[in-house]
Amino acid sequence: MFVYTAKINKRKALLYTVALALLIAVAIILVSVLRDGGGASVSESSVRDSGDVVQYLSSLGWKVDEEPIEVKEIVIPREFTGVYADYIELQRAQGYTIDQYGGMDAVRYTFRVLNYPTGEEHIVADVVVHGSTVIAGDIQSTALNGFMTGLKERRRQP
Repeated sequence: MFVYTAKINKRKALLYTVALALLIAVAIILVSVLRDGGGASVSESSVRDSGDVVQYLSSLGWKVDEEPIEVKEIVIPREFTGVYADYIELQRAQGYTIDQYGGMDAVRYTFRVLNYPTGEEHIVADVVVHGSTVIAGDIQSTALNGFMTGLKERRRQP
């Protein structure tokens, strides 16, 4: 049987622990900044009110009324079946993460779209925000035989 003993300097051990904690904190912050793009413009992680949503939509090429048609608090479903499953696929294709927020509260902003390419009327943009993060969005026709498409499909200003 071997016995190994080591003398541990408490001051050095504390210093190493603090240094490791700082290194982990810096790594977390760095990953967060890189994931969010690190930009100073209105990004998906800095939407706080309807004015920010208008700016966000504008950055995607959509011109909307300044005032929303509706601002509604919603609860994201825990399970996505049927029509909701199709909606989740549309959101995933755009890089949104609404499916990670099942059971949580969110706010849905609805705006009238003024520059839909075909000139159609009755087109709205929905943007779903949890906290300050855009977690879903779409463009849809409110007409009887309407449609729904991705929010990010328009990348240029008209």
